[in-house]
Amino acid sequence: MLLFTVTMKNTYFQLFVIISLSVICSVLLACTNQSESKDPALVKIALREAGNQLLLQQNDSTSIIFPIVATEEYKYQLSFEKELSFEPNELVQVIDSSFALAGIDANYRVEVLQCTDLEVAYSYEMQKTQEQTIIPCGGRYLPQSCYQIEVQFLNPQTRSLNPFILLGCLTTVVLLIFYYSKNKSTMSTSTDASSNYAEIGSYHFYPEQNKLVKQAQEISLSRKECELLELFIAQPNQVIKRDELTKRVWEDNGVIVGRSLDTYISKLRKKLKDDPSIKLTNVHGVGYKLELI
Repeated sequence: MLLFTVTMKNTYFQLFVIISLSVICSVLLACTNQSESKDPALVKIALREAGNQLLLQQNDSTSIIFPIVATEEYKYQLSFEKELSFEPNELVQVIDSSFALAGIDANYRVEVLQCTDLEVAYSYEMQKTQEQTIIPCGGRYLPQSCYQIEVQFLNPQTRSLNPFILLGCLTTVVLLIFYYSKNKSTMSTSTDASSNYAEIGSYHFYPEQNKLVKQAQEISLSRKECELLELFIAQPNQVIKRDELTKRVWEDNGVIVGRSLDTYISKLRKKLKDDPSIKLTNVHGVGYKLELI
């Protein structure tokens, strides 16, 4: 017999939806945040290019740029062989363009340290939102001196989320809540973990509870009606002989009334009449069959 545990079906469906939603959002988030990746090797390449551009602006194409050092996680140091002088806007432009060329899109802070005492000679902060970007003292050249340039990436664990992706995920959750709220009355009939049901058209048949459920409507069945319906469900669209039906349902009762079968079939027809795809057909002289259209 095709019986299913309704609570298991609901659980599997919910689990499927949750896993699917999680996978979709995870993939979308991963794609959205690819630009957040700050590969140390790529950062060092970008900073070396920024140092090269600074020197070229001073017509220096021969002096050495020392190896880029990661002084701590998400913090890098750029230093030079010779002293140099530059205007702050030049530094902002070359670092920003080098990062853009390398595909590095992140919030970061830049500090220019004096080699002699490591005091901060100049600093600025670059944020993705223009309102939070701080670039002071543009136009004032730093005097010729030995400098170390340190770049620290900010909020390395913070990931930006595309608002359209967030809206899509929230919409899906809202639709699921709406779906379960709308069907709560039907689902509430299946809270018993031991309750099995069979689907007959638009009906759910609960043989252990002697009832049919159609949407929020419950229809009570007698024990004999349940036993007959179980036999029909086990052999849909097949003729079951009168003798077999009578024997299977009434054999333990001792007394069989000739018209009992026809009476119960008539009762079942009335209780299934709201679904035109279900028919209990009399095959004259042979028996009955449950037709599912």
